[in-house]
Amino acid sequence: MADEGFKRKLAAILSADVIGYSRLMRNDEEATVRDIAAHRVLISDIIQQHHGRVVDSPGDNILAEFASVVDAVNGAIKIQAEIKRSNADSPADRRMEFRIGINLGDVIEEEERIYGDGVNIAARVEGLASPGGIAISGTVYEHIKDKLSLGYRYLGEQDVKNIPEPVRVYRLLTEPADAGKLLGVEKKASKRGWLWAATAAVVVAIVGIGIWQFYLRPPPIEPASVEKMAYPLPEKPSIAVLPFDNMSGDPEQEYFSDGLSEEIITALSSVPELFVMARNSTFTYKGRPVQVKQVSEELGVQYVLEGSVRKSGEKVRITAQLIDALKGHH
Repeated sequence: MADEGFKRKLAAILSADVIGYSRLMRNDEEATVRDIAAHRVLISDIIQQHHGRVVDSPGDNILAEFASVVDAVNGAIKIQAEIKRSNADSPADRRMEFRIGINLGDVIEEEERIYGDGVNIAARVEGLASPGGIAISGTVYEHIKDKLSLGYRYLGEQDVKNIPEPVRVYRLLTEPADAGKLLGVEKKASKRGWLWAATAAVVVAIVGIGIWQFYLRPPPIEPASVEKMAYPLPEKPSIAVLPFDNMSGDPEQEYFSDGLSEEIITALSSVPELFVMARNSTFTYKGRPVQVKQVSEELGVQYVLEGSVRKSGEKVRITAQLIDALKGHH
């Protein structure tokens, strides 16, 4: 009797969500509504091309199901690639970026809707994806690791809301050079704990030390020019977090230095009083010798955070510099 009208099935669930949707709506409601509508059409078409079905699309979220987990992952990769391409011609403060999470699990189907932990886990995994990136659960990883030429960054077992057991989570690495890589393997899962601690320490340093230094030290760098900026300077404080340099001499530690930069971006993005440049914009400077003046003028921001990470054994040394590009102060 309890199962009357319900059908259970195994499905690959894709959950996609817009990053900073509330900020975009505050800045320009009509443009944001047009943008999200256009993105829904784009994403829905790609989902259909990969044999999936859009189940729901409330607000800035899109939920879809696939019979094949490989189709779900390939569809997600295509979605992010097309969104990145469409964002290339948009101003940095109007780019609409998505996080995507994928889970493989048992769901209940009622008419056209689906419910259950399989759906809930997909939504929680999505929240752990990097901006413009894709995160997958451990069940998805087990099904695609030998089928797709991808790399993976293991985030460890995550405690997610309303799910009793921890969920293994991986981020997809889609660049050809990353194929076959597995970073942050399970025995190193505890590193994510001190990644958060390191992020908190750097953010505290930004607030505490940065303010003092801005007004007491002479300008050590050439100030940026507002007139030369590619985009109008936002009214509220604006900051670009550059990729932290890996000074450890170990290429496998790139995941930690990149992860630290990403976590700082995410942490600062939660502060509504700040305008924070997206990861996709700042990571274009990764591995390039650039001046703060150049970054400020090209991205249209006042503050730039740069730094480095050096790891030896269990010790980590993090150096960070917060720079007011308009005044030339570290």
